[in-house]
Amino acid sequence: MKALNVALAVLLLAPSAASLADATSDFETLLSEHWEWTLKSSPVMASMIGDRRFNDQWQDQSLNAYERRHDETRDFLRRVYGIDRNALSKSDQLNYELLRRQLQDDVDVYQFRGHLMPFFHRGGVQNLENTTNQLRLVTSKDFEDWLARMSKVDVVIDQEMDLAEAGRKAGIVAPKILMQRVKSQLALQLVDSAEESPFYRVFENLPDSLPVEDRQRLQADALETIQKTVLPAYRKLNRYFNNRYLPASRDSIGQSALPNGNAWYEHLARSFTTTRMAPDEIHRLGLQEVQRLRGEMQEIITEVAFDGGFNDFLVFLRTDPQFYFEDPADLYQAYLATAKRIDPELVNLFGVLPRMPYGVKPIPDSIAPDTTTAYYSRPAADGSRAGIYWVNLHKPAVRPKYEIEVLSVHEAMPGHHLQIALQQELGDMPNFRRFLGFTAFVEGWGLYSERLGYDLGLYKDPYSRFGQLTYDMWRAVRLVVDTGIHYKGWTRQQAIDFFTDNAAKTGHDIVNEIDRYIAMPGQALAYKIGQMKILTLRERAERQLGDDFDIRAFHDELLGAGALPLDILEQRMDAWLASQP
Repeated sequence: MKALNVALAVLLLAPSAASLADATSDFETLLSEHWEWTLKSSPVMASMIGDRRFNDQWQDQSLNAYERRHDETRDFLRRVYGIDRNALSKSDQLNYELLRRQLQDDVDVYQFRGHLMPFFHRGGVQNLENTTNQLRLVTSKDFEDWLARMSKVDVVIDQEMDLAEAGRKAGIVAPKILMQRVKSQLALQLVDSAEESPFYRVFENLPDSLPVEDRQRLQADALETIQKTVLPAYRKLNRYFNNRYLPASRDSIGQSALPNGNAWYEHLARSFTTTRMAPDEIHRLGLQEVQRLRGEMQEIITEVAFDGGFNDFLVFLRTDPQFYFEDPADLYQAYLATAKRIDPELVNLFGVLPRMPYGVKPIPDSIAPDTTTAYYSRPAADGSRAGIYWVNLHKPAVRPKYEIEVLSVHEAMPGHHLQIALQQELGDMPNFRRFLGFTAFVEGWGLYSERLGYDLGLYKDPYSRFGQLTYDMWRAVRLVVDTGIHYKGWTRQQAIDFFTDNAAKTGHDIVNEIDRYIAMPGQALAYKIGQMKILTLRERAERQLGDDFDIRAFHDELLGAGALPLDILEQRMDAWLASQP
């Protein structure tokens, strides 16, 4: 009788077929409407992934638009909570949870009003011409769409100034040390004629496939648009930035100096790591990792019989000419050669590889002095543009040879390109999962991939192995300096000194990295936290499966659902492990 009552209770509580169908239909409608809203709200992102319906538009950056998008995000979140999660299929329950987390995070962070600090020294309104690096520019229509965007640069600039002015009045302003970099970048737009403008470069050598009359028309229209709209808008921005915003920018560098800054940073730490870790806990973890890696690095110093201490060895690596190219072209060729050497070995570690190729390109000169050693941009979903591994050729004398291999496996293959391109090619999941991600997974995978270099036949000499450890140390240092800067009141110099004392990065790179952490609070925490979780999952699988452990199967399962929060990733991999014979 008791068993019958339990069975009856389960039957009564179980969703009916009708409720299952209703919940599934409502959720599918919500996913579709939210994705369409995302593309309309972010037209440049839409163009980058290959949806060209909004190719002539910029994102609305007005104060009213930010408030409207916040309200619309809350409406989507309410609709999510209005759907019975238990009435969905297992796959849709995962989609539900990921969308819920994304929307909740967007709603929660709005309270801190970060959009009132619009100026960013690593790219932004001061060099909008670099948007073309991630667009398809092949047909006459492509260039006409870009011309239409160029004709609205003045609107974008006005909106950015309005945001900045609202931030200035509210005491939400960027650090002066970073804004000095924006000042010098903005100066590149202050030319006398349209032909000298950075915006004209893409029109100088139009594709031969375009009719001659189209090329002539596009060039003439570009010159007119630049002269009448672009140049006056940047002169206006320059006056505002130098006369009003820069003098009002803050001398402090940490998030804690801003209104509600500690709570803001705590939120960012949770968001970027997808954990509940507090900044103090992350700081302690960073110090432990730094100490552990110092021991491994010391072993290599002993191996090469270096006559001197740890800091002496770092100075040796930063200054000895044998570790550097003199010619940027030689540095570029070294990156290309490394990429070619890696690709054939990937089949030994992965059962599934992306179809989309990637290329290696130099970072644009306008931003190279102020940005990092390299970065990656995703391919267009329609196949019109490959993924790009961007490498910094500015001042090759500060870009050591021993980091080329480790950098390449992180940014290209098997790091970002492999993971991101594969995710885009997973056609059985909603678009918001194919194109968006969780930093702890994406960057954790990139850092984990650096260790895969050993399996790919890299790091043959001790200096390259030290380079791999340097990059691991670099991410451990991030845990310490990011929390130090934004939560513990560290100075910029204190952060630079800690970095310099523990990693063989060059001084130029260290300063750029520290300024990046100042500008992007919390983001730097994701790398090491994500890597350590993936390593833990791998060690667990190796321990349980022993000789039956298959690295290809492990990687395919790890990447098979795209980017996930770390707790959900762990659940997925534990379920896979439990299913293994």
